[in-house]
Amino acid sequence: MTPLVPAVAGALIVAGLLGTVAGLRPHPAPAPALARSAIGKGAALGRLAALGRRTRLLLAAGAAVGVTVAVLTGWIIAIPLVPAAAAGVPVLLSVPPSASKIDRLEAMEEWTRSLAGILTAGVGLEQALISTLRSTPEAIRPEVTRLASRLRARWATEDALRAFADELDDATGDLIAGNLILAARRRGAGVASVLEALAESTAADVAARREIESDRAKPRSTARWVTLITISVLGVLALTGDYVRPYGSPIGQLLLVLLLGLYVATLLWMRTMSSGKPLPRFIGSAARQAAR
Repeated sequence: MTPLVPAVAGALIVAGLLGTVAGLRPHPAPAPALARSAIGKGAALGRLAALGRRTRLLLAAGAAVGVTVAVLTGWIIAIPLVPAAAAGVPVLLSVPPSASKIDRLEAMEEWTRSLAGILTAGVGLEQALISTLRSTPEAIRPEVTRLASRLRARWATEDALRAFADELDDATGDLIAGNLILAARRRGAGVASVLEALAESTAADVAARREIESDRAKPRSTARWVTLITISVLGVLALTGDYVRPYGSPIGQLLLVLLLGLYVATLLWMRTMSSGKPLPRFIGSAARQAAR
């Protein structure tokens, strides 16, 4: 059996794992036939260009290292594996999006307090929403900017607030927008006190989520160090020792791909467990789709 056979088999296994992960992710509706034919030959280049600059550099560096390892050790399987590891492992061990959502939640709490303070001074709801733009935190500034622009363009207040909730895309954002919609309908007193109470509950939610995220970060840190140590030890043994020599055979390279695939599956499982699920929304398009 030539070294090319295990290399091709390993590449197919890696491609199968990547295809499984890609298949589990939601995809938009397929483009019409004319649009697909217009894309044509540039589809692969377009997908490569869509990757971040850092990812493209990691893939290029991994390909160079993989070829070097294959030449020095005879491990042909290193050519597809090293670029995949260089680009994929940092993603698997990175902080999930839940951490940035906490920052947005904290920004909503600060913005709600600011809005309540302006309403206490007797300013109208629409003018108060526009006035908060000057002190809006950066995490939600684009959404508040568009809300203010819609109100200046004479949108109905309720429609502008529903669009605002859709852009925030968060259950707490729905709660804030829902209270503001009720205030726009009733035009009564007490909106400021309701928003103050809502800001207090949001602050408690932020504190709880930060504590949960701190607990979730501990296993990620442990997995990061174990992965770095494992890669370093395997690299040293591959170049200086006989411990990994059996993996140089065709069957050994297939076993190596299988073991590495199981390790990647473990990292994916850990990342899935530490990501958490967003709370269900009750305003906007997401709520309408969930109700169908």
